[in-house]
Amino acid sequence: MTTTVLKNATIVNEGQRLEGDVTIANGRLEQVGGHTMRRATREIDLGGAWLLPGMIDDQVHFREPGLEHKGTIATESRAAIAGGITSYMEMPNCTPQTITAEALIDKHTRAAERSRANYAFYFGATNDNLEAIKAVDVTKACGVKVFMGASTGNMLVDDPATLEGIFASSPLLIATHCEDTPTIIANEAAARQEFGDDIPIHAHPRIRSVEACYKSSSFAIDLAKRYNSRLHVLHLTTAKELNQFEPGPIGNKRITAEACVHHLFFNDTWYGPLGADIKCNPAIKTRADQLAIRRAVVEDRIDVIATDHAPHTREEKSAPGYAAPAGLPLVQHALLSLIEHVKAGDLDIERVVQKTAHAPATLFEVRERGFLREGYWADLVVVDPNASTVVDDEPVYAKCGWTPFRGIAFRSRITHTFVNGSLVFDNGHLDDDHRGMALEFAR
Repeated sequence: MTTTVLKNATIVNEGQRLEGDVTIANGRLEQVGGHTMRRATREIDLGGAWLLPGMIDDQVHFREPGLEHKGTIATESRAAIAGGITSYMEMPNCTPQTITAEALIDKHTRAAERSRANYAFYFGATNDNLEAIKAVDVTKACGVKVFMGASTGNMLVDDPATLEGIFASSPLLIATHCEDTPTIIANEAAARQEFGDDIPIHAHPRIRSVEACYKSSSFAIDLAKRYNSRLHVLHLTTAKELNQFEPGPIGNKRITAEACVHHLFFNDTWYGPLGADIKCNPAIKTRADQLAIRRAVVEDRIDVIATDHAPHTREEKSAPGYAAPAGLPLVQHALLSLIEHVKAGDLDIERVVQKTAHAPATLFEVRERGFLREGYWADLVVVDPNASTVVDDEPVYAKCGWTPFRGIAFRSRITHTFVNGSLVFDNGHLDDDHRGMALEFAR
């Protein structure tokens, strides 16, 4: 049995910080806190650095199968562990779409062979697979993903009877992308009247507008209340939507909300320097919306923070005008970007841990992960809050080879990542021999 002792850590867990040691044995946490005299295979002195539970990212697009020119399970999970993300939940809009039991099993097979981090997969909804949703293996899927607005992959669910059937009978949490497609189509037509075919990128949040978001999310919430569904609204971007969600601990909430790191970090003033590199759906919006989302995190209206990592090639993102696809590579720098809010005094590190580890574990009923508890799997990230990460000086591990955070120097540094007790990222060195595990659910 291999053992690792992490000495002199600042342990951040369950709303507290404590100084002490952590012992890992046979992949699990044997001791959390205090001072150990345990003989160990490996001992690392952390010198007071923060020791956090690894981030559980509840929304990524790793592009496999079918879109491997953008990214693969292997490449994007490498980027994830370099960013302190030890588990991820991957979306169904690949090719073929994950809308059958066979496609779901295929993804598990691929991940078991290639994923460096732990993994789970959403089952996708369409207008004609309601019976497959009802029969989904709840041990194999983390949730049911419903695109209530057109986005990448042509999986729009807009049939009212199908939507009601999903909300009435889904055996799993329903995670929604909420943008109203007719509103978006009308807004784009208006933009083309104003600009012709050369729509500027700064018009993107006008097309993917506040009204489009609110109309769709309020509809989803109405359905969830009508059928007492478990609804998780993904990547909120507008101040107007936030009052629909109750403040307070995640506890027994039936309706929950997610924010993404790029909507917390960027606002529409960044379209000037970054252009289509920050084009995403739903769109990055105003400074007022950005600040409202940050306040909602503090108020616990926002329950989970994720990435919506969605890479495209440099060539694709360089398409002229409005033709560039929506989506950003984010997993490698997500946690560092959140710690910038801690440095600025807008968040504290305990809340970051709550939103990125504890809350997703609780919401999705992940077994024995997301907390630093004795007996739990040792999924850990070490962050040095007194070091820095100059993005342009570091390798980009996502297959696309670029990041929207270019030119930024983060005021912290990820030094170590452990997945299932194995040291998979050590001061810039990645262990490519390690493989993650399928997440298990306590359902």
